[in-house]
Amino acid sequence: MVEREKLTVTIKKALIPKIDKMIDGRKIRNRSHATEFLIEEGLGVNKVKTAFILAGGEGTRLRPLTYEIPKPLIPVHGKPLLEHTLELLRSHGVDDIVMSLGYKAAKIQEYFGDGSRYGMKFSYVIEKEKLGTAGPLRLAEKYLKSTFFVIWADVLAQIDLDDFIRIHKENDGLITIALTSVADPSRYGVVTLKGDKITGFVEKPKKEEAPSNLINAGLAICEPEVLKHLPKGKFAMFEKDIYPKLAEQGKVYGYPFEGQWFDTGTHEAYEQVLKEWQQ
Repeated sequence: MVEREKLTVTIKKALIPKIDKMIDGRKIRNRSHATEFLIEEGLGVNKVKTAFILAGGEGTRLRPLTYEIPKPLIPVHGKPLLEHTLELLRSHGVDDIVMSLGYKAAKIQEYFGDGSRYGMKFSYVIEKEKLGTAGPLRLAEKYLKSTFFVIWADVLAQIDLDDFIRIHKENDGLITIALTSVADPSRYGVVTLKGDKITGFVEKPKKEEAPSNLINAGLAICEPEVLKHLPKGKFAMFEKDIYPKLAEQGKVYGYPFEGQWFDTGTHEAYEQVLKEWQQ
């Protein structure tokens, strides 16, 4: 946990009611917490500017659609799937984007360009062979020198990224994983929590045996030190090589959120997105 030191602050009496209005018992717990929050906001302490987006998959479960169109470019409400995520990031001040590409990389680069038309900066790394979900971090190491998001390109989510960052910084871990709840967790990696700390992962359990209905939502916040924990060899998976091992060391936390969440990996899921996604 983050170390704290007592500090006495004298402020204008007229500001007290405004500070008290911020207290909601969750995000802002009391006056001290409100004051700390305002100081951090003013100093820009809890800002994360960089996102690493995994956009190299072939989208095999969406064929024949993805024979011609890479999955990040499939249309959702008049714009490419990935553009919805970029808009979420931009709305929270995340403007330095690194995309890991593989399948039909040129089409994705051609569409998004350098990011200037979004008011963002885009950089690209290309997977010449399959590297898994964590392996591409090595290609992007020079871009990942400060706290960064990792986002799977086939996920759509409505999530308060500022609050997500706040929880990550307060817990002072290496990774914080966004968690969403689903009715049937048997298709996913299910997590167990103790407070905010993730104590374990169960991959695709039977519905009746699942320890919870909280699953990895395909968004995480990582510290650069995570790159030191990549296994030897080019191929590596967050789900098998990074998350479980760091959780055993008590360095992985969870952030449950209640906003919309969709995994667009199948035709059924994509159809549901077209019907239900709201942004």
